Amino acid sequence: MFAKNRYFWIAALIGSILDRLTKFWVVYTFPLTDPPQTFPLIPGVFHFTYVVNTGAAFSFFNQGVGWLRWLSLGVSIGLLLLAWFGPTLSRWEQLGYGFILSGALGNGIDRFILGQVVDFFDFRLIRFPVFNVADVFINVGIVCLLIASIQKPVRSGKKEDE
Repeated sequence: MFAKNRYFWIAALIGSILDRLTKFWVVYTFPLTDPPQTFPLIPGVFHFTYVVNTGAAFSFFNQGVGWLRWLSLGVSIGLLLLAWFGPTLSRWEQLGYGFILSGALGNGIDRFILGQVVDFFDFRLIRFPVFNVADVFINVGIVCLLIASIQKPVRSGKKEDE
């Protein structure tokens, strides 16, 4: 069952494990305070800052977004069904969908269990919103899908003009 689209399963598993481990580390290492406690790795540039996000990406729609947990669940189920029952995907598509699944699962688990998402990567140099590993993997997945979309399929013995 996992032989088809194996890179999908590998990316989803690795991404999910890394997301859960990093969030576990942050929750049990940093107290949740107001203002948030921060640990500067590169002062003024990159910090670990434990915050929670009750909204969507970058805290958009910060109030009353219970539907986001269901969206995460729906995306996760859709991607699982695609990998199990859909066609064999290209390597880039498998990686892309697998990383997106890991991010949807990671943030979805937070929303179902905690009612909010744990964020901690804090790039202060560019004043970027605080984010997490799941968010990184969703973006990595999108880049993989973009790569897949610009690659030309290999055709056996035929020219493009034929």
